[in-house]
Amino acid sequence: MADDKHPTSLDLGIYSQERVTPRITTVEVMALVLSALWLAGVAWFFYGTDLSAFAGLGGSPLEVTMLMMAIFMPIALIWVAASAAKTAKIMREESARMQSAIDAMRAAYVAQQQRHAVEIKPALVAKLTEIVEAQRSAEPAQATFTSLRKPAEPAEDRAAVAHPAPQPDTPQPSFGFGTPAEALDDPISIADFIKALNFPENEHDKEGFRTLRRALQDPSTKKLIRASQDALTLLSQDGIYMDDLRPDRAKPEMWRRFAKGDRGKAVAALGGIRDRSSLALSAGRMKQDPVFRDAVHHFLRQFDRTLVDFEQNATDEEIAQMSETRTARAFMLLGRVTGTFD
Repeated sequence: MADDKHPTSLDLGIYSQERVTPRITTVEVMALVLSALWLAGVAWFFYGTDLSAFAGLGGSPLEVTMLMMAIFMPIALIWVAASAAKTAKIMREESARMQSAIDAMRAAYVAQQQRHAVEIKPALVAKLTEIVEAQRSAEPAQATFTSLRKPAEPAEDRAAVAHPAPQPDTPQPSFGFGTPAEALDDPISIADFIKALNFPENEHDKEGFRTLRRALQDPSTKKLIRASQDALTLLSQDGIYMDDLRPDRAKPEMWRRFAKGDRGKAVAALGGIRDRSSLALSAGRMKQDPVFRDAVHHFLRQFDRTLVDFEQNATDEEIAQMSETRTARAFMLLGRVTGTFD
């Protein structure tokens, strides 16, 4: 095997600093030299001294002991110091060897992780991507619950916002002269309304442009679409784009309660935008730019009015889909900046 023939980085790191320790080190040589010098000095002292001066000492055991200690105590101190120096040197070498081993283990671990990442098969990568996409598609369903309202008609056939009914106290029947043509059309469906609030994905999104034109022709949603366009354009000037925001999903019941007039903590979950930079930029511009401030308040009023009618005709699933649109995210961002959910 390749591992048996070629040493790994761990092996190299552990054994790179291993050396054969000599039996006699420099410290011991110096200790021997100092000991020899001391003994030579002692011998010279006694050789050049008249020993008859010590004859009167009597040679008692205490005197002999003191003499021997004076001769051999310095030699003992020399070897104690040599032993301590040798031990300190060994400890430094062991510490350096251990640090090298740790570095080698870290390098081997990183290399192993990189090698495993490269060896992942494309099929496994595709499977992981499929799982992630499935999880993302399932997230909106987790934020909703089963609706008790069973629509009698599909979303394509139900009106998102009904046109206002004619006034009953009209003095005489109107023949429709001067009435805009779009007022005589059928109200925009819930499906098209949700698509229009999200705006086209790109310049090739023909279906998105169709629903947008349809929404602009509907008198009940035209003001909201225009106000949303203005708000999104002004936000983009500060680099704030709705596709970059990942708000906390609120249950459809929160949207219904807000449409019915609830405010405060009961609907605080609607302000699920947590991006600090977007909140700070929007709040700063609200204080400094009167045009931006007027456009934001106009957009919030139009969204609030349209939501009141939309909530009455939409199911919980359709409200959840609406909350994922770019217009709804702008409402959540600007509503939190202005304190709408406080």
